[in-house]
Amino acid sequence: MPATARPTYRLPFVIAASAAGTIIEWYDFYLYGVLAAFFSTQFFPPGNDTAALLASLATFGAGFAVRPFGAAFFGRLGDITGRKFTFMLTILIMGLSTAFVGILPTYAQIGILAPIILVILRLAQGLALGGEYGGAAIYVAEHSTDADRGKNTSWIQTTATLGLLLALTIIGLTRVNMSTADFTSFGWRIPFILSVILVVIALFIRMRLQETPLFSRLKAAGKSSTSPWRDSFANGANRKLILLALLGATAGQAVVWYQGQFQSLFFLGTINGVKFTDAYLIVGAALLLGTPFFVVFGALSDRIGRKPIILGGCLIAAITYFPIYNLMTQFAHPQGAFDAKLGKYAIDGVASVAQPEMIPLIALVWVQVIFVTMVYGPIAAFLVEFFPAKIRYTSLSIPYHIGNGWFGGFLPLISAALLAATGNIYAGLVYPITVAIITVIIGGLFIRESRHVKIWDEVGGHDEDLDYGNTPIRPGAIG
Repeated sequence: MPATARPTYRLPFVIAASAAGTIIEWYDFYLYGVLAAFFSTQFFPPGNDTAALLASLATFGAGFAVRPFGAAFFGRLGDITGRKFTFMLTILIMGLSTAFVGILPTYAQIGILAPIILVILRLAQGLALGGEYGGAAIYVAEHSTDADRGKNTSWIQTTATLGLLLALTIIGLTRVNMSTADFTSFGWRIPFILSVILVVIALFIRMRLQETPLFSRLKAAGKSSTSPWRDSFANGANRKLILLALLGATAGQAVVWYQGQFQSLFFLGTINGVKFTDAYLIVGAALLLGTPFFVVFGALSDRIGRKPIILGGCLIAAITYFPIYNLMTQFAHPQGAFDAKLGKYAIDGVASVAQPEMIPLIALVWVQVIFVTMVYGPIAAFLVEFFPAKIRYTSLSIPYHIGNGWFGGFLPLISAALLAATGNIYAGLVYPITVAIITVIIGGLFIRESRHVKIWDEVGGHDEDLDYGNTPIRPGAIG
């Protein structure tokens, strides 16, 4: 390729621009989950607190349910038109949907329309997220050399955790600066409305990006797909790859992610009665301390492989969840006895406030975050390498979002249902443990190691004009 064929890219900017937008999308998506208990009182019929909470969690799950459909739609778009346009569109849809949640009237104001509109907005968020992750991961991977793809894409893997951390921070700051009554009445809307500002910033940054050099060369050579759905699903060999990627990697990765970060917060704050400031601090501190390990394990996967790290994380998590959560209860020091009707610890039928030991609880959640970084840090590089370039966006996104959208996304609802059915606060652990073990078995037996795959060979080798971050960028070369 002539030196004048395309401008020089600087990899740190590519990673930062991709990651910034994805952090905001995750922030938008997880605001609802963190505030699920408030939504149960705002948008659902009063009178049965348990039913309202389950309905709120089911609505949260609806956003996950449609993620594979978003993956199929936006994946096809990304394989035909390109990576950049697609993840520009997804962040715009996500931002508008989130902002509308912030101004949505409550059940008391518009009745049954409130939960109906809320579900529609959650579906829109899920569809957008279904297209966002694949675009961002592929965008970075297709700007990276074959030797450092795990390290570079692991920065994208930090975004889900950082998005959750950002949501906890914004919500926490809002809650501590107003009364409980004010936050319940209108304060919960502020984090949603703030999303508009964040999305505008992300759009401005991403507008300066161009299409990935690998995809541009693929399309110029006439090798891109004109029918990604047919090429992905009508081909028996590729269907097998999608199924293996789901059951042998992303399903287990998903339940470890949601159990270790999201469900640990619910377990502390809702079940054990740890007050929200302490629960947010515990999980937030663990996330901060654990986040660098996404890059550690991503880089390590470039040296020893993706498979042993991902499956090792699933196995260790499955073995240790029960003792970890027993210890969490001991160090949370919940008051009174567990009330199965309330779904939390209580004294004389009234929810109690726990007396937590902060340092041990931070350590216990941090250990779970380390499991998350093991399974999630290398997964983007693995998925990119697992599928050919012409159908990569579609084929990668489907198993990722079925795994994370269905197996992982419904974890809070399944755990809450198991708790309600059994009255055992640890019953919900059966689900992530079972899925993680299934992934270890299937992945161990049938998944091939992918780190030696050279994705650039499909287009004749590395782009000689690509700046991998080691040389100064030419003025004006980005946009």
